[in-house]
Amino acid sequence: MVNPMDSSSPMSTAPSAPSSPSAPADLDTPELVLTLAGLLQARGWMLATAESCTGGLIGAACTEVAGSSAWFERGFITYSNEAKTELLGVDAAVIAAHGAVSEPVARAMATGAVARSAPARVALAVTGVAGPTGGTPDKPVGTVWFGWSVDGAVRTERRRFDGDRATVRAATVLHALHTLVELLGR
Repeated sequence: MVNPMDSSSPMSTAPSAPSSPSAPADLDTPELVLTLAGLLQARGWMLATAESCTGGLIGAACTEVAGSSAWFERGFITYSNEAKTELLGVDAAVIAAHGAVSEPVARAMATGAVARSAPARVALAVTGVAGPTGGTPDKPVGTVWFGWSVDGAVRTERRRFDGDRATVRAATVLHALHTLVELLGR
């Protein structure tokens, strides 16, 4: 699933955790969501999501669980650059300078999701190239930038997943949730 030639970039800020190439084989999305729900509820925290390449799949996975309104605050589907700017406050100049699929944009999406989702204290953001078109030499199909904001600390990471569009999107959902579980489980 993950291209070992393009592992994660250095972590931008704390909290940092060891990167994982993908979610553990023994955990599927529903199990990750149940684990995430327990971790958030134990702290009394709410989650917001900011999704581009997954188009709401992470929010859908979270709200598939009955009672998710106790820990899932809202989800932003910001597929276009304009949506990232209007809904999350991502600076258009940052998008112009770095592209939508970049560390600064993933960071801004995560921080914007928390800022615009009171009382959320946790957010995860994804922006990437799911394919089959849209890739470039610098950002080939399968490139995804992740951003997680946990109680004010932001972590970003780049991954490249192999496979078709559905595979890239599914791997993105799993990795986003798995890493958030790791960050909250500390």
